[in-house]
Amino acid sequence: MAPMYTAVATSVGRDGRSYSDDGVLDLTLARPKAMGGDGAGTNPEQLFAAGYSACFASALQLVAQRMKLDADDASVTAEVGLNALEGGRFGLSVVLRVELPEHLHNEQGRQLIEATHQVCPYSNATRGNIPVELVVE
Repeated sequence: MAPMYTAVATSVGRDGRSYSDDGVLDLTLARPKAMGGDGAGTNPEQLFAAGYSACFASALQLVAQRMKLDADDASVTAEVGLNALEGGRFGLSVVLRVELPEHLHNEQGRQLIEATHQVCPYSNATRGNIPVELVVE
């Protein structure tokens, strides 16, 4: 299977820098204050939250179009938790908060979210690996 698109980024350290090969992305990385850092940059969890919410929002528009629904005003917020696991390991958890237009505050809106969860590449990558909770707001 050939990729439709390949993104390339390089990161140096948890307190370092992350940048894309085309120069569009160039970010300072820093531990969040909640983890004892100075919070003077972004972190992998924020980057994952931004990527997942953007991907889910894009997939939502595609699925809404397929279902002939107007979801142009929808927004997606991802809350990514960094969790301590046994044996000194770490894992992630995600809550996706989807704010739908008022006319989709019904079963049709719930079906849209569930169908989007099946289409979104991030959802497909995380399914069975980390807990993802879908919340319609």
